[in-house]
Amino acid sequence: MKVLVEVNDNKGDFILELLNNFSFARAKMISPAKAQLLEEIKEAVENLNLVKQGKIKARPAKELLNEL
Repeated sequence: MKVLVEVNDNKGDFILELLNNFSFARAKMISPAKAQLLEEIKEAVENLNLVKQGKIKARPAKELLNEL
């Protein structure tokens, strides 16, 4: 199982060391850019699920491309 945990910068090293001392856990830091990308992907998947459930309306791809 993978778990994403957000920790204050001043406690990050402590948490990494603590987790890596457990034989059943591995921990590594990710860059802020990668963390942001993961959050954006998560939000996109949540929005897609809402569209599939009919709770929000999707925008046509042509409309999106015209904005670019």
